[in-house]
Amino acid sequence: MSSRAAALVSNVGVLAILSLSGSAAADTAAEAGQQPHQGLSGFVSFDAPGAGTGVSQGTFPNGVTQSGAVTGWYVDPSNVNHGFLRTPEGSITTFDAPGAGTGPFQGTIAFGMNSAGAITGLYFDASNKFHGYVRTAAGIITTFDSPGAGIGANQGSSGNNIDPAGEIYGDLIDANGVHQVFLRAPDGTITALDVPGAVEGALNATFYGLSPTGAIAGFVVDSSNVNHGFVRAHDGTVPTFDPAGSLATLPFSINPSGAIAGFYTDSNAVSHGFVREPTGTIRTFDAPSAGAGARQCTVCIGNNPAGMLSGYYADASNVVHGFVATGKP
Repeated sequence: MSSRAAALVSNVGVLAILSLSGSAAADTAAEAGQQPHQGLSGFVSFDAPGAGTGVSQGTFPNGVTQSGAVTGWYVDPSNVNHGFLRTPEGSITTFDAPGAGTGPFQGTIAFGMNSAGAITGLYFDASNKFHGYVRTAAGIITTFDSPGAGIGANQGSSGNNIDPAGEIYGDLIDANGVHQVFLRAPDGTITALDVPGAVEGALNATFYGLSPTGAIAGFVVDSSNVNHGFVRAHDGTVPTFDPAGSLATLPFSINPSGAIAGFYTDSNAVSHGFVREPTGTIRTFDAPSAGAGARQCTVCIGNNPAGMLSGYYADASNVVHGFVATGKP
């Protein structure tokens, strides 16, 4: 699988997301200057109201704004997904996109939020097709579908990230199961995008992070079905990277200074968070209460201008909890 939408089609949770990588070792050299595995400072764990406490249920934060507001989703005891917004003070508001299904693994997923408080993501309808949406700071939700998106179960469009101007980077699965990426302008116009070196097919390139300067972070799947991180600079260059020991590298955000946050999976099927500095130095870390067994993890997704991180971790019982951390590893 190569997109947030694809990672969620059969199950929503850490166990599903971690299954997206193959067992082949990454063939891109690890970044020079990688730092030893570290802890996090200013760590705060939290759970959305209504979040389930079963395996792969819980709270899944994603984007974090400059002010410290966090968006994401939670999985309830019935395995239905709902979006949430957490203020810097810790107050949580939940929401559902119109048309979202109420069956297991259906519902609303929130992925990205900009400085104006606009949120983008996807929702699964009652037929298990997914659609993109954008939610304004006032709570008004507009849904959208990209041209070329499939109309069958587990096909459709997703919004992944939204910049300060309201541009949305997203992806789609078409009727043939092929993954494509796109840019949605604030007026609703959608343009297809591409990354050099991506292998066309069900596994392709995915854009997740988008900086105000136009730099893009994401991952690309090579011909051996291995995920590598990339950063596309404003000048169009697209270097790839992997933390040492990574079998699958998944960047999720890039802040204005060019620092990239994400996670990688090691040979024991355990995932760890990372931050890649603009210099190329990579720092890896684990949440204090994260489980250390196979398919358990620390997943870092949000990375604001001040270096505040957000994400989630699976504990030893495979219950998922959100976190924010005010300091870099």
